[in-house]
Amino acid sequence: MSQPIISVRNLYKAFGDNHVLQGISLDLEEQESLGIIGGSGTGKSVLIKCILGLITPDAGEILINGEDMIGARSAKRQQLIQSFGMLFQGGALFDSLPVWHNIAFGLIQGQRMDKNKARKIAMEKLEAVDLDDKVADIYPAELSGGMQKRVALARAIATNPKVIFFDEPTTGLDPIVSGTINDLIRRCVKDIGASALSITHDMHSLRIITDRVGLLFKGTLVWTGKTSSMDRTKNPYVKQFINGLPRGPFTDG
Repeated sequence: MSQPIISVRNLYKAFGDNHVLQGISLDLEEQESLGIIGGSGTGKSVLIKCILGLITPDAGEILINGEDMIGARSAKRQQLIQSFGMLFQGGALFDSLPVWHNIAFGLIQGQRMDKNKARKIAMEKLEAVDLDDKVADIYPAELSGGMQKRVALARAIATNPKVIFFDEPTTGLDPIVSGTINDLIRRCVKDIGASALSITHDMHSLRIITDRVGLLFKGTLVWTGKTSSMDRTKNPYVKQFINGLPRGPFTDG
């Protein structure tokens, strides 16, 4: 079996008396799409921020292609992070930059690419998310929420990253637009051969964009398994969470 692209081992993180992560271990395989679910405050965002190097864990290991992320020198850590793409929950587009420059931002700022070359790639990524090249020179505020999310997806794939992180990719979108975004995510990730790690509360989205799921509760993974097996498992945490049941281990203590 090939080496996982990301390996997390015994990861701990606390903020004062709030023990957010309590021994998390997981692997993300090459070209796999993994979803992390769980209630608010269970550590999903902290886990991703640790992997991205935005938060330093208290203990544990994070390996990227077998290389130590936590103990790496700044330059090496930056090199590892440049192999990542990110679709933020709110899109996080720059209002002052036209669409094409938003998409090409990482190419221009991170890779110091010539603007003409970067624009050409941005136009290709616009096409990849089914947007007309006419939107390239307008500003994000002139776009609908669904179109902004497509631009954010185009930016996430612009560098052809090895791993793409998705933070609640369909939040605030109506069901039809959400379905379109889910299909684009699945297609774009497959087309560039990337792995994906997603946080979502949208069970429909989860079923479309992920291959495997991990459920977080009180800082630990209480279940992992194939997405297709979620509805068949007898795990009480999964049953309560995916069905939105008022009674169960999430609420009974």
